[in-house]
Amino acid sequence: MATARKIAFMASETETAEEALATLSARYGQVPPEAADVIVALGGDGFMLQTLHGTQDLPAPVYGMNCGTIGFLMNEYHADGLVARLEAAEEAILNPLRMRATRPDGTIVEALAINEVSLLRAGPQAAKLRITVDGRVRLEELVCDGALVATPAGSTAYNYSAHGPILPIGSDVLALTAVAPFRPRRWRGALLPKRAKVRIDVLQPKKRPVMAEGDSRGAGVVIAVEIASDPAIKHRILFDPGHGLEERLIREQFV
Repeated sequence: MATARKIAFMASETETAEEALATLSARYGQVPPEAADVIVALGGDGFMLQTLHGTQDLPAPVYGMNCGTIGFLMNEYHADGLVARLEAAEEAILNPLRMRATRPDGTIVEALAINEVSLLRAGPQAAKLRITVDGRVRLEELVCDGALVATPAGSTAYNYSAHGPILPIGSDVLALTAVAPFRPRRWRGALLPKRAKVRIDVLQPKKRPVMAEGDSRGAGVVIAVEIASDPAIKHRILFDPGHGLEERLIREQFV
């Protein structure tokens, strides 16, 4: 990328991140995010997602340095040589998912999710879900603890923990993954084109309530959720050479 003359440092509220913020801003200067050539996020993956959501309308890319407990989207923290690292950084473009959730009272909740949109049972009984893709019912009834739709960037997060596939970062594919599926027994989920529009309806919502989240942003109890990739929104994220998302996704599969 071009020389990063103006840097905006943003930090999570942990002591480690706050100390890094003080060190780096004293050494490299500090400008508001709106005036920055690049935004440097100091924290873990959760804070990186928060930063990407909060700065999505700004032109500056985001470069993360790990000061938290999880850092799949982050680079290693080093105080020295930051400008050179920013100049050499590789850029990846992430398109978020758009979630449109309907609550039992008919109100609509919309949210963007860089990693995944998930539905999880909110009561003692398993959820019953109907899955529609591009207007066609593909699964009349899925009995499970929940289901999620994940992007390639989010495929190693909750999706992978639910035994979903890891998706190459450049692939135009989404993962539809069940959480603890009961029927169909051991349903393995599906790979969908990135352009697919997914609708998940909650069956027996009073008896079997389900809640929805987009990147851990809760929509509360819902009766239906519509999910689609939003190509108009482009999150620019920077990685050190040889340590970008594509390499990390491949490496994760051989651990």
